Amino acid sequence: MQSTPNYLWSTEDLLGQGATASVYKARNKKSGELVAVKVFNNASYLRPQEVQMREFEMLRKLNHKNIVKLFAVEETGSSKQKVLVMEYCSSGSLLSVLEDPANAFGLAESEFLIVLQCVVAGMNHLRENGVVHRDIKPGNIMRLVGEDGQSIYKLTDFGAARELEDDEKFVSVYGTEEYLHPDVYERAVLRKPPQKAFGVTVDLWSIGVTFYHAATGSLPFVPFGGPRRNKEIMYKITTGKPPGAIAGIQRQENGNIEWSYELPITCRLSAGLKDQLIPILANILEVDQEKCWGFDQFFAGTNDILHRMVVDVFSLQQASSHRIYIHSYNTTTKFLDAVFKQTNIVPHHQEYFFEGHLYELDPNLQAHNFCKTTESSPLTLLSTSEQPEDVVGVRYRDPALEFPKLVPRVDVVADCSAAKSAVGAAHQTLRLGQRLRRGRELLARGLHWLIGNLRTECSRILEQRRGAHSLLACLQLTQGKARLLYEAAPAGSGGPAGVDVLRTRLQRVDEELSQCSHSIFDFQGALDGILAELVKDRQQVHEDKSIQQIECCLEKMQVIYKQFKKARTCLRLGYNEEQIHKLDKLNLGNLARRVLSIFQNDCVQQYQEALALHSSRMRKVCEIKRHLKRLSNRISSCSVEMMECQDCLQGALDRLLQTEKWDLAPAPPVPPPVPLSQARQEMALRMQELGLGLPCRMQELLEQMRSVTCDLQLNNSIIERLGGAAPTPPV
Repeated sequence: MQSTPNYLWSTEDLLGQGATASVYKARNKKSGELVAVKVFNNASYLRPQEVQMREFEMLRKLNHKNIVKLFAVEETGSSKQKVLVMEYCSSGSLLSVLEDPANAFGLAESEFLIVLQCVVAGMNHLRENGVVHRDIKPGNIMRLVGEDGQSIYKLTDFGAARELEDDEKFVSVYGTEEYLHPDVYERAVLRKPPQKAFGVTVDLWSIGVTFYHAATGSLPFVPFGGPRRNKEIMYKITTGKPPGAIAGIQRQENGNIEWSYELPITCRLSAGLKDQLIPILANILEVDQEKCWGFDQFFAGTNDILHRMVVDVFSLQQASSHRIYIHSYNTTTKFLDAVFKQTNIVPHHQEYFFEGHLYELDPNLQAHNFCKTTESSPLTLLSTSEQPEDVVGVRYRDPALEFPKLVPRVDVVADCSAAKSAVGAAHQTLRLGQRLRRGRELLARGLHWLIGNLRTECSRILEQRRGAHSLLACLQLTQGKARLLYEAAPAGSGGPAGVDVLRTRLQRVDEELSQCSHSIFDFQGALDGILAELVKDRQQVHEDKSIQQIECCLEKMQVIYKQFKKARTCLRLGYNEEQIHKLDKLNLGNLARRVLSIFQNDCVQQYQEALALHSSRMRKVCEIKRHLKRLSNRISSCSVEMMECQDCLQGALDRLLQTEKWDLAPAPPVPPPVPLSQARQEMALRMQELGLGLPCRMQELLEQMRSVTCDLQLNNSIIERLGGAAPTPPV
């Protein structure tokens, strides 16, 4: 045990170790509060006094939530060693997070964004105080978990830091070689004489390497054999990097460098975030300090990402998921353009569903008013183009390429490394299996919603047809009564001109509507058949146990990996331990093959079958959708024609009444009615027989016709766009 006047710690509680100091977990003697103490060794005192005091002064000056706090500076009781008492970050460092096999291919998108936000905020505080860190790396970014369960990352280890303005230079070298700017690397690692002075932008290079590492799980610049074994090639890669490249790997000894301008497909970040991040990496991983971005550009670019909101979109025909990064103040127009860049579906062909309902986006609606989406509950995109969309599906690299080969010979170091790689590959395979399963669910759910919408449209068109048929019957009745009315009119009042023409038009309309009804019934039958298939498919997805089987295998692989980590600390295994080790390695290989078999034979095969069925079903459904739109247009035309007939007939009736100026009002009870002429008495009797003897009866008939007309006009306004009503809820 060691202590200072106020703190106590055990040397077994080591948190980290460097060239000049070790960090331990300690406790306050009075309160029991956990802290971290940085204890400097004898080598640290060989440095100039100014350098020794620099870290103390830096930490006293800095005060930010994303920088580890300094509580006190004390000395040990016996050796009088300097001790920095600092904030304890209970969840290790970003490096320990990346060392977890679950993150072998980089952090999840949500966690990466937290790292980005925290590092940018911490670096911004350093720049405001004129401080250059000079040793940015994952090991110097500590992690703790907040009360809300979310990670908080903090910059630490300011032993190499110094105050430096933007236009100042320095010549001393510090840092960890994989993350060093090439100019610093040349001096510090290759031991070449100083040729250049270094500015604040060397921190940006280190940040770029750190962000690439966090996004992918790997370093961006790797010579054959690794950075530590092939330093000259490492320097050649970083200094010879073409503009825009963000990674360079030498896969064979003396082989060519493979340059990359994109983040790898194994990266867990979405295409939407990659598009925003890659230009930043390209501009801070620039060896020429004159061409490299400055901090102002870096902060502008990263804050632009951090201030965007995310809208999740699933393209139904393409079977592909997308994350759209957009500012909250951007309008629908900007959003549709962003979707077009990822899907190639032009804005005027984009139609959306959300939670079973057609989701209309007003062109001027701002993004912060959009519905709240997630990867499992996205906006479902449908292309209304008559050209079929290519099925894209889930894109991934075959996980079989990620599993290492396990050799029979016992080598505790190599075996531990291989086990770690195997567990990391199993995690990646599990995530791919989950993505394929989620893709199947989104396909079935989206198609179910679309069919529900079309079934509602069928019902609406049939209702419209019934409304049109009612108007047709009303017109036919009115037409017959109008003919009798004309025939009963006195001589010289005008003949039944135009009445016969209406009959032909109305008969043609009736035949057209009848044909539409038969087609709609056929469509309903086809949609119901597909819907029944979807219900079975969704049930099969819920009953699928492949994901649980992979998880079970992964748990067993993790147990073996933990055993191999323990074995690695042993200098030599005993005979029995070695035999157990061999059996564990054999079992590890069997479990890895089992994971791949489940993935290929269950997850992939079922997904491919689902894609094939989906493609066929989408063709049928989209064809029905187009037919329904044409039928809707035909019924609209019939409705228009019937309303024209109504207007024609109503005009004729109005003219007849106005021309003759008949006095058909009922006589008041007192005084007695004035007797009519014989001709008018006959006309009145005749009209009473027809049910048209009084103006109030005529007015009632016309009001009925106007009511039906209003119903049709309402229907027409709705069907101008196919699929306007909410479908039946999904089962």
